[in-house]
Amino acid sequence: MYLFTSEVVAPGHPDKCADIISDSIVDALIIHDSQSRVASEVFVAGKNIIIGGEVKTTANLSQADYEKIVKDALVKIGYTGKSAFTKEQCLHPDDVNVQILLNQQSPDINQGVDQEDGETGAGDQGIMFGYAIAETADFMPSAISYARMLSDKVYHYALNHDHKLGVDIKTQVTIDYGNKENFENGKPQKIHTIVVSAPSVENMPIEEVRSLIQGLIDDTGLPTDLYNPQDTIIHINPTGRYVNHSSLHDSGLTGRKLIVDSFGGYAPIGGGAQSSKDYTKVDRSGLYAGRWLAKHIVAAGLATKCIVQLSYAIGVAKPTSVSVDTQGTFTKVDDDVLSQFIIDTFPLTPNWITKKFNLDKPSAETFLYADVASRGQVGQSDYPWEQLDELDKFQSM
Repeated sequence: MYLFTSEVVAPGHPDKCADIISDSIVDALIIHDSQSRVASEVFVAGKNIIIGGEVKTTANLSQADYEKIVKDALVKIGYTGKSAFTKEQCLHPDDVNVQILLNQQSPDINQGVDQEDGETGAGDQGIMFGYAIAETADFMPSAISYARMLSDKVYHYALNHDHKLGVDIKTQVTIDYGNKENFENGKPQKIHTIVVSAPSVENMPIEEVRSLIQGLIDDTGLPTDLYNPQDTIIHINPTGRYVNHSSLHDSGLTGRKLIVDSFGGYAPIGGGAQSSKDYTKVDRSGLYAGRWLAKHIVAAGLATKCIVQLSYAIGVAKPTSVSVDTQGTFTKVDDDVLSQFIIDTFPLTPNWITKKFNLDKPSAETFLYADVASRGQVGQSDYPWEQLDELDKFQSM
């Protein structure tokens, strides 16, 4: 055996609640003023939601406006106050106390980001990693892809059956690659272990909970060549009781689920969160650009897996470095050539990335940052940065 594991948390997890609230604020401010600069961190503890950080915007949101954003986000997540869980068992939106601690963004940052010549400097320094692998149809690693599928299945059931299950859900999938060589070449052999934890109402016997969730697992659509229910270790609510949940029983913080949001531990991460930040912050836009580049390299058949690292200096538009690492899987041209090709072909400035993916135009018709926060920052086929729209340039190599 050679095993590798990834986990996923559903939108109802307190850390994800913090991410979603943060990005609901980003959406509200950028939709009102596309030049808004935002870093709206959120801490969720018990019934208290604290919003802190820095903003620069023409939007004039009141305390009541922020409270409405918070409560609307919680209701959409599934904390409607109408479930069968009591106010002691999970968060109810009417009980929430919202505290706003937002300051004006430093003018020292403004002068570097919004430049007189119209260029946009990077909103911070840092490193970002994009990744892709030819293991699945969406060029994402297997373990996190299947953990997301399971999370989505159980979460949407919970949304529609809140008299049975709550939305604070975690899933985990372990893939058996058979040996290290298969792992390095992206050849999973089977799903070895599945873990699902989902809160259930007080009067629901654990046997019924496990039978219900087992049925959801079997109906998820996991690939039949990898998933055999008779040959897979499955842990469902392994402690035997999971009723109390939400931030009443586990605090949440923006940016604490970076591995969940990206590549499930298969690749390095830069360490900076995406949620809470506007598009000039390269922790967000740099990840999107890196993923877009890596996905094109793999989809074009230039490698079977690929890591793209970008780095930036605050106030400087062009990246300070670009590197490609195909981990020995390149097919036609090596990593040096791929790195230079990207440097020569794509500007990768904040302005270029913003225009490429319309990051300054979130909307219900295109994408919302809050939705991205709930579904994962990469790997969803409808995101602008997941589109293989310049494949011909890579294939021409």
